[in-house]
Amino acid sequence: MASYWKGKTVFVTGATGLMGSWLVKALLDQDAEVVGLVRDQTPKSMLVREGLMRRIAVVNGDLESLATMRRAIAEYQPHTVFHLAAQPLVQVAKLDPVGTLRANVAGTWNVLEACRLAGKSNVVVASSDKAYGLNLNLPYRETFPLQGRYPYDVSKSCADLVTQMYAATYGVKTAIARCGNLFGGGDLNFSRTIPGVIQATLEGERFVIRSDGQFVRDFLYVKDAAESYLALGEHLASDDSVSGEAFNFSLGQRHTVLDVVNMVLMLMGRVDLEPVIQNNASSEIREQYLDSSKAREQLGWSPKYGMDEALKETIAWYQTEFEEF
Repeated sequence: MASYWKGKTVFVTGATGLMGSWLVKALLDQDAEVVGLVRDQTPKSMLVREGLMRRIAVVNGDLESLATMRRAIAEYQPHTVFHLAAQPLVQVAKLDPVGTLRANVAGTWNVLEACRLAGKSNVVVASSDKAYGLNLNLPYRETFPLQGRYPYDVSKSCADLVTQMYAATYGVKTAIARCGNLFGGGDLNFSRTIPGVIQATLEGERFVIRSDGQFVRDFLYVKDAAESYLALGEHLASDDSVSGEAFNFSLGQRHTVLDVVNMVLMLMGRVDLEPVIQNNASSEIREQYLDSSKAREQLGWSPKYGMDEALKETIAWYQTEFEEF
């Protein structure tokens, strides 16, 4: 059966990031015509290392330039825009809130404004469980208010509201994907828990946990996340009721940071490398996890990978590639 995305022009912002690389790979596997927005040269990106960059058209520039976004959307007239580019790190957001807001909020409205003016593209916006902010009613559901308090969380709350504004006011066909913590091979942000503990363990060092290790998070393997974006993009194109809606995507499991670190150590056979607990994290919400029943019921999406299998694949990727990092 022919792929839905075959021959369709798809614009991916943040194409060289973790999510971007896996989404571009999935789109190329379905014979889509991919255009990627690339801000910085990242030779260690999976997109570059696997030779996928040679198979896509590249727009060089950043989200903060409306002129760049207008030119790219007008020139390529994409069927769907997957807006993934963002400043993705909580600690960086704390250090640079203005830069984070510019990238995550202004960058989002630049993409949406360019699509509004061109009047053609569907837009899937990458969000996060952090958009819900400090809400003590768990798990998060799409009907919950967006009430970010810390810099990164606020940037995602605002970007989601801007996205819904463009759908409600201007009729731009948008949908929002809110995922838990993404992980998988190709993540170059070693400050994150999973790539960080794998790197430390391969070097024979104890991993340092900033918090007390008891923060609860919802994790999702990046391959499942890529399929969630494709499913959402396909439904957005064919079902007007999806426009303006947000969808949670989750494995449906709750793990503390310490749980995940210990899972990785066990799978790598290095339980002797007991992690160091610093207990000095700040400006982070203690418990976050999602209810993804809406995506399962309306989109027919469900994760294919359990945590154990996904971690094994992720560890194997870094074991193969680690010498070059």
